[in-house]
Amino acid sequence: MRRRIAARLAVAVAAPIARLSPHRLGRTLRVLRRGARPATGQQALAAREAVVHVSVRCAGQACLQRSVATALLCRMAGAWPDWCTGVRIKPFRAHAWVEVDGKPVGEPDDTRFFHPVMSVPANRRQRRPGS
Repeated sequence: MRRRIAARLAVAVAAPIARLSPHRLGRTLRVLRRGARPATGQQALAAREAVVHVSVRCAGQACLQRSVATALLCRMAGAWPDWCTGVRIKPFRAHAWVEVDGKPVGEPDDTRFFHPVMSVPANRRQRRPGS
């Protein structure tokens, strides 16, 4: 129940953040990331699944809100995944996602064709040995 409430809160907070200009969006996410340890793949996947479970919008085409909400939900647990946006050329598409150790979390295989344009990576200096 607590996880569901936290996921709903993350989705609600992510909506206005996702509407910010790219500069403000990146700056806001960098501030929110401060003090967080890098998220594990399991943490990021669990956060993404929780966000998709509580929001029809995030389960659909709202990748920016979904990725921001996923990062925020991880942050509520003290962690931060790498948050990314990117484009692909043929066909032209834009997309936003989270990844851990360079691998998109919970995304289709074609995400590898997107060229990152902006990212807010986890602070690797805070990674604990063996994690």
